[in-house]
Amino acid sequence: MNFVDIIIKKRDGGKLTAEEISFFVKGVTDGSLPDYQISALLMAILLKGMDAEETAHLTMEMANSGGMFDLSSVEGFKVDKHSTGGVADTTTLILAPLVASVGVPVVKMSGRGLGFSGGTIDKLESIPGFQVDVTEEKALQFAKEKGIVLMSQTDDLTPADKKLYAMRDVTGTVDSIPLIAASIMSKKIAAGADGIVLDVKCGSGAFMKDLESAEKLATIMADMGRHVGRKVTAVISGMDQPLGMYIGNSLEVMEAIEVLKGNVEGDLLEVSLTLGANMLLLAGRVKTEAEGKELLMENIRNGKGLEKFREMVAQQGGDVNIIDNYDLLPLAPVKVEVKADRSGYITKMDTAMIGRASQETGAGRMFKGQPLDFGAGIIMKKRTGGAIATGETLAIVYSESKEKCDSAAVFLKKAITIEEKQAEEQPPLIWKIIRQED
Repeated sequence: MNFVDIIIKKRDGGKLTAEEISFFVKGVTDGSLPDYQISALLMAILLKGMDAEETAHLTMEMANSGGMFDLSSVEGFKVDKHSTGGVADTTTLILAPLVASVGVPVVKMSGRGLGFSGGTIDKLESIPGFQVDVTEEKALQFAKEKGIVLMSQTDDLTPADKKLYAMRDVTGTVDSIPLIAASIMSKKIAAGADGIVLDVKCGSGAFMKDLESAEKLATIMADMGRHVGRKVTAVISGMDQPLGMYIGNSLEVMEAIEVLKGNVEGDLLEVSLTLGANMLLLAGRVKTEAEGKELLMENIRNGKGLEKFREMVAQQGGDVNIIDNYDLLPLAPVKVEVKADRSGYITKMDTAMIGRASQETGAGRMFKGQPLDFGAGIIMKKRTGGAIATGETLAIVYSESKEKCDSAAVFLKKAITIEEKQAEEQPPLIWKIIRQED
């Protein structure tokens, strides 16, 4: 089979056969296809798309490119969660220990960052000593003992996706619905959880800019999961401003801990509770979303969620002292305050541009394999809808040099719109929830 013919076929809008998709995935997995040919097909898929049948074939080929994680020896209904990505989206570090603290096992394999800032694995690695590379045997032990493990994708699990995930990041092919759907669901199917909650982001800082495309992606992924016997709920949540106030790897760890301590309210907490409650619903632990939220909030108030986070950090070799002493986490040495040039109201934010500012600090990757500055990032001081006075601080930027801070500040100022009149309404935080019974 000639791979150039496959590239040309998709470039011209043709439908790839199951055999052609299998040839592609095997070539990615065994290294027989060069990066430039892989990149060419990824771009063709981005531009011409894939239908549901092609996407399903791609997903299952990627899922079967390595081993499947067998969680049957772990008691109970195992749940997983995945977000399509956003800015200051720290929900996994909050909801995973919270859900585990009420007796529902959470076994989650996460990835590294695509663009804006680090992924969950990068954030965890900002904790001194934390080990994200966990063997399947060790992961099963952790799940049985503590009911939680957050780990990087093992080499044996969906190796094709691991290569394609990094390639998409540096070839401008991240925001393709078939590629996103196949990447996410191949990992979720191979990771072995009984139930999956998908957090599909919608808005200026998301791959899906509008509800229609977000709903299309959510539906495709949910249908795929259900087709292979998983229970799946998809939550479409807003990304028209950073979800939390802290952007960057160690900074987001700090904010997650503050949420678990009960010190932070607002959008980050609300989305974490919504996703966590739907995980409990899938597991049959609660009967309504409201009941699930209250159960999770109770474990914030009584400290059980924070204690489960502490157990997770300890079992994976991390320094638990960071929970009570943030000085033990990395923080970049140079900081610059970004101030408002005018008074008024913040009517909107270009969240993708704020993510770009985060990249400038060193908190996100510009190219494949780029090392991150775990201590770099941005602390936002304002949210959309709020009033601002001339000279008031919009954000604080942290990086290794003033040049990087100043560069990030330029993007931040462009990203934030200040007008005389307050906007009549803000986009919703939770757009829609697609459950199996729907």
